[in-house]
Amino acid sequence: MPTVVEQFAPVRITNASVQFYEGGEQMTGEKFGSLGSMEGETTLKELIKKEEGQEVAKRTKPEKMDLTISSHIRTSVIRKVFGISSAGMKPGVYKYGQDSKGVEFVFTADVIDEFEDVTKLIAFPKCVSATGFTFTVENGGDEVALMEVQLTAYPDLMREIYYEAYVGELEDPTVADKWHTKFDRSLVELTPEV
Repeated sequence: MPTVVEQFAPVRITNASVQFYEGGEQMTGEKFGSLGSMEGETTLKELIKKEEGQEVAKRTKPEKMDLTISSHIRTSVIRKVFGISSAGMKPGVYKYGQDSKGVEFVFTADVIDEFEDVTKLIAFPKCVSATGFTFTVENGGDEVALMEVQLTAYPDLMREIYYEAYVGELEDPTVADKWHTKFDRSLVELTPEV
């Protein structure tokens, strides 16, 4: 019987993957790189009700999430996220410029509570780069700098921006098995019984 997680203390984020869309088709997940940190903030749309010129009620609805990730990102992933391409170049040469277009992708990761030995799977089903390509190189540094990327997570076709699942609460083992390789709505959606 699945365990119900009542408390979760996130200590570590790991096992990040990206599933790029190429030609409208979702590719199998590939490793993102070694994560340092991840932050997310939701952009809300406010709906305000006024009566006789006075605000009497307000509702907010999530529109998108802005994600900031610090990581040692794999080169192949950086190139796809920012649209760094070798098209028309000699072998081994890549270019980035005004015609560069990043690829849309699914971003997934594991968030670990090491106190309770609990793993939470997270997924953002529709991400794109929110900024241009940036990098930092420091001569004589004691540590290799993490690359910081800013992503925007938009709603999927079902208007969802974010998914999560505690591994111990899952009844269907294929959900955890495919989370980082082929995450989509059909993997997590309850199928009606006929």
